[in-house]
Amino acid sequence: MIKSISESAGPLNLTEKLFSLTYQITCRVALGKNDEDRELLYEFVIEALNLLGSLSATDIFPYFGWIIDKFTGFSSRLGKCFSVFDAFYQKVINEHLDPKRKKEEDEDIIDVLLGLRTNQSGAAGLTISHIKGLLMNIFFGGVDTSTSTMTWAMTELVRKPETMKKVQYEIRNCIGKKGKVEESDINQLQYLKMVVKETLRLHPPGTLLGPRESMNHCNINGYDIFPKTRVMVNVWAIGRSSEYWENPEEFFPERFMNKSIDFRGQDFEFLPFGSGRRVCPGMNMGLATIELALANLLYSFNWELSIGVVKEDINMDEQYGVTVCKKFPLHLVPIKHN
Repeated sequence: MIKSISESAGPLNLTEKLFSLTYQITCRVALGKNDEDRELLYEFVIEALNLLGSLSATDIFPYFGWIIDKFTGFSSRLGKCFSVFDAFYQKVINEHLDPKRKKEEDEDIIDVLLGLRTNQSGAAGLTISHIKGLLMNIFFGGVDTSTSTMTWAMTELVRKPETMKKVQYEIRNCIGKKGKVEESDINQLQYLKMVVKETLRLHPPGTLLGPRESMNHCNINGYDIFPKTRVMVNVWAIGRSSEYWENPEEFFPERFMNKSIDFRGQDFEFLPFGSGRRVCPGMNMGLATIELALANLLYSFNWELSIGVVKEDINMDEQYGVTVCKKFPLHLVPIKHN
């Protein structure tokens, strides 16, 4: 990605670049090497994310909305996407099952899942269909969320140049002339970690956590919640509540300095990935992608707005879909840092 950005002669669609990066990383981790088939799948991933994030007639009219979706073409478009995914996953699984296949030094997720399937015992075992479902979750739960978080982080930084300079100084001072940031460097970049935390506070990947069911009767702010009630937790609202955060609408990474508040589910005022047994399973992989990609972008380039555009002109509207992403792509001008 750094090489591709370096070759850009003007403003570039950074959102698109970040999506492509996270897609390639997900393919590599989940499926193994990249090939032409994975490139073809890219367009269907975008199509499926757009469809899943849009409103269908069935969402509004559960009993007969499917008829409307059939006539509008929504159902056929979504069905085509998932047929392509199913055939693609089956092809990759067959490749992994081929005894003549040359195994790579590092196993990918399919290798791990197939190993579990082979060594399992009991009736309720892992099937090929289960593996396909897990792969689907990895793609749709990982690609869009990481892209959205990185886009929001760069948007907030370009709106606060002094904060961007501060995080760039930390990265460049730590890395020196190495040429790139490596995963082993990340734990030294404490201000970068604060920037990521602040981005997740203001812009969690989803406004609502997955549905929970209450086990016991409780009372919250005078409202009775009875056992077996389905509860939706609004993490977006909690992250912007003045009850828990000072100046909650301000992007201020320093608020996390010398504080133990973390996003791993123990601090209930900060739950971008959820909590408990249903905490986001891709949290660690997503964070590694976000921190490493942002560190290299900020290390390698200075970032400016297009000529004639000022920071007040940046549109901060949100678009609700599979994730809460920036409604309009972020276009910035990269200037190579020597």
